[in-house]
Amino acid sequence: MRLERLECLSDLPAAEWNTLVPNHHPFLSHEFLSALERHGCVGAAVGWQPWHIICRGDEGRLLGAAPLYLKTNSYGEFVFDWGWAEAYRRQGLPYYPKLVSAIPYTPATSPRLLLTPNQPRPQETAQALVAFALEEGRRHQLSSIHWLFPMPADLEPLLAQGFLPRLGCQFHWQNRGYRDFQDFLDTLTAKRRKNIHRERRLVREAGLELRTLSGRELSEAQWQTVHKFYRSTFDRLGGRPTLTLPFFQDIAEMLGDQLLLVLAFAQGREVASAISFRSADTLYGRHWGCRADYDSLHFEACYYQGLEYCIQHGLQRFEPGAQGEHKVYRGFLPTLTYSAHWIAHPGFRRAIADFLDRETPALRDYARHWLQHSPYRDEVTPDAPAVAGSTQR
Repeated sequence: MRLERLECLSDLPAAEWNTLVPNHHPFLSHEFLSALERHGCVGAAVGWQPWHIICRGDEGRLLGAAPLYLKTNSYGEFVFDWGWAEAYRRQGLPYYPKLVSAIPYTPATSPRLLLTPNQPRPQETAQALVAFALEEGRRHQLSSIHWLFPMPADLEPLLAQGFLPRLGCQFHWQNRGYRDFQDFLDTLTAKRRKNIHRERRLVREAGLELRTLSGRELSEAQWQTVHKFYRSTFDRLGGRPTLTLPFFQDIAEMLGDQLLLVLAFAQGREVASAISFRSADTLYGRHWGCRADYDSLHFEACYYQGLEYCIQHGLQRFEPGAQGEHKVYRGFLPTLTYSAHWIAHPGFRRAIADFLDRETPALRDYARHWLQHSPYRDEVTPDAPAVAGSTQR
């Protein structure tokens, strides 16, 4: 095997990289990741320097890869280690730079060890990718290496080489073969069904019209408006709107129907938008912004329109983003997510391992607590797979 580091994904042909991407996953695609680089959404200036790793066989065939970034901050990761960085600072030790395998600004679970299908020894390739990342980390004296939102199958080679596992919790929706939105509502308790009907009615009574469009269907003027909405959320809540207008316009053309927008209109004028992406079987809600505050419009644009889309198009899951216990009452149930962490400093490794030993049962209790608030009339118990540990995609 031959392993190497890529500091620019465009150095690798898109067709070659995309052979590694399962299920038409939008965020893993060469188009998405290279557009981030091309439009300055990642790079040294924002603390996301590409350090992708690829593995080739002796004959030169691409066997595997891992999207990696050298990080000089913890922004846009959604697996929070600010406390770890502060502990390093108090001891006079550098926490940054660190190495992170993640999709920038995107808390979506997907493979992080990308493997060419039908190779004879895929586990050897996965192990080689992890070993090379560790070698790079040691050689550059990095404080740590972090694998964020990997698939459960990715954990085995990581844990075998000393990574510490960590749990997270998001709220996801599963399509149980619903015929239409009403069929979904019929599975909910009367209280939750009545609340959703009320929220949708408030949007209609406000005179708002909602349309679901692909990225390519937006005009240039509409994209400018949508990007203003995107930026307005960061202006209101804090943070840095790192995704540029040219980035969105670029991926709208390249990803086609995989980039979806829900636009809300009042008297023919755009007043809000919700940006989502889709794979072959999953919808991923990502960015919301609005011009004015309308009662329940956020729920309609970000959740109910997406649920209808999933049902109509046969998608099996809807992941509407990180955090948000309010999602439970609208059909999204607690689902465990994963990360894995290699800590170079022996003392801090012991301290972080102790922290994770205490955090893990608390996180499971949190997920079980919210599962008990399920809006569904039947089936969900605290021992359901969503909490017990399964995040199969």
